[in-house]
Amino acid sequence: MFSINFLKRCSSTMETHNLTYISEFQLLGFSEDPDLQSILFGLFLSMYLVTVLGNLLIILAVTSDSHLHTPMYFFLSNLSFVDICFTSTTVPKMTADIITHSRVISYEGCLTQMSFFLLFASMDDMLLTVMAYDRFVAICHPLHYAAIMNPRLCVLLIFISVFVSLLDSQLHDLVALKFTCFKDVEIANFFCHPSQVFNLSCSDTLFKTMVTYFVGAIFGIIPMSLILFSYYKIVSSILKISSSVGRYKAFSTCSSHVLVVCLFYGTSIGVYLGSAVSYSPRKGMVASLMYTVVTPMLNPFIYSLRNREISSTLRRLHTWQI
Repeated sequence: MFSINFLKRCSSTMETHNLTYISEFQLLGFSEDPDLQSILFGLFLSMYLVTVLGNLLIILAVTSDSHLHTPMYFFLSNLSFVDICFTSTTVPKMTADIITHSRVISYEGCLTQMSFFLLFASMDDMLLTVMAYDRFVAICHPLHYAAIMNPRLCVLLIFISVFVSLLDSQLHDLVALKFTCFKDVEIANFFCHPSQVFNLSCSDTLFKTMVTYFVGAIFGIIPMSLILFSYYKIVSSILKISSSVGRYKAFSTCSSHVLVVCLFYGTSIGVYLGSAVSYSPRKGMVASLMYTVVTPMLNPFIYSLRNREISSTLRRLHTWQI
C-alpha cells in the first residue's frame, strides 16, 4: 500500500519509471559529433593505458628495490594498485560506449559500477590520509618513526582502509536498492556516479541529501581535516629546522603527496557535494574526468619526477631491460 501511494505522489509531479520495468540507464557522452568519436576514443584509451602502465611501474619499482621497502613506499604501491582499479571502473566502459555508439548500461551493471567506484574512491581517500599520517610521523617524530610505523601497523592501516571503504560502498548500495521509482533513466555523467543515481530517484529528498552529506563528511571533510592537521604540524616542524637544506629535504618528501591531495580532493569533493545543491552536467563530467582519469594518470609522474629514489629505481629497471 505504501509503495502504491508513493508511486502516485511521484507520478503526480513528473513522469516516473517503476523500478520493476527499469532494465537499463542511459549515460551521457562528452560529444554527439560523429567526427569527434574516434578522437575521444583514442584520447581516453591512451590515458587509460598510460595510467595502468605508469602505476604498474611504480609497483614494480617498489617491489623490486629493497631500499624502497619502507612504509611510505608501501602505501604508495597500494595507492598505485587502487588507482589502476579506480580508473578501470569507468574508462573501459566509456571507451566501449564510444566504439559501439551506445551509452546504455543495465540496472545491475550500474549498481555494480557504482559499488566498485565507491570502493576504490574511498580507498584512494583513506590511503591519502594514511600517507599524510606517515609523513607526519616521519618529520615530527623521526626518532620514533621505525617503532611507530612498524609493519604490523602498516598492514592494519591498509585493512582498516579496505574495511571502511567496503562499508561506504555497501551503504550506498543499500540506499540505492531501496529506490522504488525514478524520475528519468538518463544519468547526467559518463558513468554511474552515486550522486547522479540518487538524484534520479523519487525517494525522499531529505533522506538522499542526508546520506550524501553524511558520506561527504566522513570521506571528505574528516580526512581533509586530518590531512590539514598533519601538514600544520609538519610545516611547524619544518620551520624549526635551522638549515635551509634540511628544510628543503623535509618538504620535498611531502610535495608529491600535497599535489596529489589537491588534485583528488579539489575535484571529487566539489562534484560530490555540489551535485546535492545544483549540477551542471558538462562541468560535472569534466570534474569527474579529472579525479577518475587524470589524477590516477598523473600520480606516477608526480611521484617519479619529484622522487629521486623512485626515479633512480626506474632508470635501473630500464637499464636492465636494455
